[in-house]
Amino acid sequence: MEMEKPTWGWLEPFEKFGQLGDKESDYKKVSYGDSTTKYSTCTHAAHGMIYALDSTKVWDLYESRAAILMQMRFDGVLGFPGGLVDAGENPAAALNREMIEEINIDTSKHNFNDKDHLVTYLHEEKNLVLHFYTKKVDLTEFHTIERRNLEAKEYGIETFGIIRPPLFTMGDNLRGFPAFLSNQFAGNSKEELLLALCATNIMTKDEIDIAVEAMKKHIRSLQ
Repeated sequence: MEMEKPTWGWLEPFEKFGQLGDKESDYKKVSYGDSTTKYSTCTHAAHGMIYALDSTKVWDLYESRAAILMQMRFDGVLGFPGGLVDAGENPAAALNREMIEEINIDTSKHNFNDKDHLVTYLHEEKNLVLHFYTKKVDLTEFHTIERRNLEAKEYGIETFGIIRPPLFTMGDNLRGFPAFLSNQFAGNSKEELLLALCATNIMTKDEIDIAVEAMKKHIRSLQ
């Protein structure tokens, strides 16, 4: 007897936003101003990257560079904390709300605001606008944020644990950052990560380009 497939229920109207298969070219950068006027009728979402600079070395060999907070989502792909913006809600306020729900962040200490905005993207086919923010904290604060995640309301429901991307490349020119980039990412969160690494001077554009090419070479070798 064939089992009946479960329905999405109340999630079904939002499922189109999370479907896999988006290409980098599906997203175009738009100004924050245009997003609130020209594209105000689109569905909006806001996500954020919390990071701390880290000068320690892994096994006394590889520079850590920074600790960056990403997460395993409910759908089995990697992304940043955040979510949809409610009607009439400011994107930064929406991000703070989602951060409380998903990683139990203390917004009295780490509150995202308009100054933390890095970039806004438009996905025309999905009628979706994505706002991306970055927030720098010190390493001790980052450790506290990691530990608080276990007590988040959505832990084990919408999010299944936080992870740090390895920002070094091992001697085989694959393991480490390039191998991490070969994972499946939600929407354009991989591109957001790469943009943020360059914008925050954690990695240079040349270093990022080399890692991306190594990732692409690895993926081609598996096909």
